[in-house]
Amino acid sequence: MTYAFQAEGLVKRFGETTAVAGIDLAARPGTVLGMLGPNGAGKTTAVRILATLMQPDGGRATVCGYDVVREAPRVRERIGITGQYASVDEDLTGRENLVLIGELLNLRCRGARARTTQVLRRFGLDDAAERKVAAYSGGMRRRLDLAASLMGDPAVVYLDEPTTGLDPGKRGEVWRMIRSMTDSGGTVLLTTQYLEEADALADDIVVNDHGKVIAQGTAAELKALVGGQTLDVHPKEPTRLNEVAAILTTVAGRQAEIRNRSVVTAQVEGDAALHETVRQLAAAGIAVTELALRLPSLDEVFFALTGHHTERNDHEDGDELVPL
Repeated sequence: MTYAFQAEGLVKRFGETTAVAGIDLAARPGTVLGMLGPNGAGKTTAVRILATLMQPDGGRATVCGYDVVREAPRVRERIGITGQYASVDEDLTGRENLVLIGELLNLRCRGARARTTQVLRRFGLDDAAERKVAAYSGGMRRRLDLAASLMGDPAVVYLDEPTTGLDPGKRGEVWRMIRSMTDSGGTVLLTTQYLEEADALADDIVVNDHGKVIAQGTAAELKALVGGQTLDVHPKEPTRLNEVAAILTTVAGRQAEIRNRSVVTAQVEGDAALHETVRQLAAAGIAVTELALRLPSLDEVFFALTGHHTERNDHEDGDELVPL
C-alpha cells in the first residue's frame, strides 16, 4: 500500500528523556489520521520530525515517498503545518498575509494573488480579506491560519491541536475546514486532546502514551477494546444519585460511577440492562431527565488504555511549532 506519510520505529531523545520511543505511523492518501495522547506523550515531537523541523535519533519516516532526513527539501515542498496558536501577522490584512506566504513559497506575484483568492473563498474569508487580522475573531484567525497552511497546495497537512482555546461554535467551523482538506485527496495528521474531535474527524486513530503507540484503529475498533455498552442515567433529583448508583450496580453486576454530581454511569451487557434499569427506577419512584444506552466514548477508551484522562493544556514537548 502507498502511504501519504509513514514512520517506522521513530525515536527522539532529549538528554535522559525519551520523548518518542519507537512509534509507527501511517496514513492513506485522502484521510485524516488522529493522534491522541496526554501531555508528554510525544505528539508534537513526532509532528516536528515528520515536518523536517527535527531529526530523529532512530527509525525513519517518509512523506510522499521522500525521506524526512535525506530528502528534507522535497518533503517541505509537499507539506503544510498549523500549530496550536495562530501565526498570522495581526498588522496585515488577511489577503496580505496569504500573499506574503505565497511569495515565500516562491509563487510568482500573480500566482500568489490568484492562489490567495482561491484559498480565501474556500475558507469563507472573502468578505474579511481586506481587514487587518487584529480585527478578526478567534475563529476567523484560526481559519486564516489553516488557509495559510494550504497556500502551497500541500499533499500532507499537519495540524497540531488546531482548535485549542476555541469555543464549541468556533471549533465546529474549524472541523468543517479540516474535513474539506481531504476532499481533493489531501491527507491530514491531526493531534488533539479533544476526544470528540478525533471521533468526529479521524478515519484512523493512534493513541500515544509515554512516547509509544499503545493502540490504533478506527474509532469503532478502539471502542470495541473496552467492550460492552455504557448506560447513563441523569436523575431529576440530584439527591437520589446514590440510589440510582445502587440500582445500576445491581443491574450491571459491577460498580457504577457518579460523574459530575449529575449522572450515574455503568458498563452493561446488552439491551436487557436498559429495560431492567427502567423497571427498577420506576419501582423506586425515581424520575430521570435523561437515560441513554451508548457505546463507550473515546475518553473511556483512553482511560481504559492509559489509566488517566487526557489533559487539555498547553504543548507537552516544549515550544510551539513554527510554520514552514
